[in-house]
Amino acid sequence: MARHPLGALALAGFFAVASPLAAAAEAGFGASACPNLFAQGQAPVLTNPKLSDRTVPLCFSAFAVLHSGLSRTPLYAAERLTRRSVAAARRVERADAFHEEDRLPEDDRASLSDYLRSGYDRGHLAPAGDMPSETAQAESFSLANIVPQNRTANRTLWAAIEESVRRLALERGEIFVVTGPVFEGASVDAVKGRILVPSQLFKAVYDPRTGEAGAYLAPNEAGGAWRVVSLATLRDKAGLDVFPDLPEAAKARAMSLPEPHEFSRDGRGQESFADFLRQLAYDALRRLWRELLRAIF
Repeated sequence: MARHPLGALALAGFFAVASPLAAAAEAGFGASACPNLFAQGQAPVLTNPKLSDRTVPLCFSAFAVLHSGLSRTPLYAAERLTRRSVAAARRVERADAFHEEDRLPEDDRASLSDYLRSGYDRGHLAPAGDMPSETAQAESFSLANIVPQNRTANRTLWAAIEESVRRLALERGEIFVVTGPVFEGASVDAVKGRILVPSQLFKAVYDPRTGEAGAYLAPNEAGGAWRVVSLATLRDKAGLDVFPDLPEAAKARAMSLPEPHEFSRDGRGQESFADFLRQLAYDALRRLWRELLRAIF
């Protein structure tokens, strides 16, 4: 495993934080590009101008990414999850179909051979389990949506975080989600000297009904450590303003996010139907109880 000092191969100052306006002028989505996937139609804004070099925004059916030719990974993936989209995703059989993204310059994109015997999982930012159709799921296996992820973390803690966010969408009806890598330290691992390995991963959530927002933050390693942080803290760590139109007061306060825990699975690695029905009933009772309390008080 090669390591990249953060001053080599055009990575000098890669993680120095500066004005968001400098970055926004150089990279990101146009005003008309898949706005339905972003909270208030506004794509995340890079607050680190060095991250904006060699970036390409890509819209897919159910998610959008900003891809970096420096790290050869996405810098984030954005999604809008609803009760209906999550229910539809539950009915889609998983069919792994990893593929290279031919919309990216060849020198700036990951290849299938890069991950061969790398020791890392090909970790989705926008999860296959979120995808409401076979087409959307197939798109999620683009390497433009993939980062090198610790195998144990990907298959345990991170899978539980993904499932917890889906259940939050079922409970609340609609949420916006932005997922991405954090690169920290004097040097970072690079798969075959090409693909930078995140030191941490985040999954940020915004509830447009309540105005609440917060983010899960977890190291890219085995062990199960995680914490919830505010968007302001995440901006400082990741160089990314994930929901730029939110007021600063909302960014300074982290919403309460559900504790991730493993759920029962069937033999295909999918949630069992009985478990799904139990959770739907539980969520419905919680909503009914909240409405009853509002009516009384």
